[in-house]
Amino acid sequence: MNSMLEYNGYHATVTYDAEDELFIGEVFGIADSLCFHGSSIAELKQMFANCIDNYLDLCRQVGKEPEKEFKGSFNVRIPSELHKQITMMAAQQKITLNQYVVNALNKSVSGV
Repeated sequence: MNSMLEYNGYHATVTYDAEDELFIGEVFGIADSLCFHGSSIAELKQMFANCIDNYLDLCRQVGKEPEKEFKGSFNVRIPSELHKQITMMAAQQKITLNQYVVNALNKSVSGV
């Protein structure tokens, strides 16, 4: 079961508030806070589209570059001993630490 919505390259998670009988959506992957809600799936999807369209319009009006999801850069905090070990392994393979981490993550998500 997938509880995410996608529109125009943006994604949102969806929860249900039983007390208010509303579906609540929140755009993720960007720093700007974008939330929306609807009382039906159809209304929720329409409000998500409106939310993204309004965000893009507002960005154009104020001259701001809209944030994009997943820029390809993130910070990870790891124990110093692990940092040392993977840096040494990368050096042995004559690749950068960044490439070593990318390779490890690719293996993790592909299951290879």
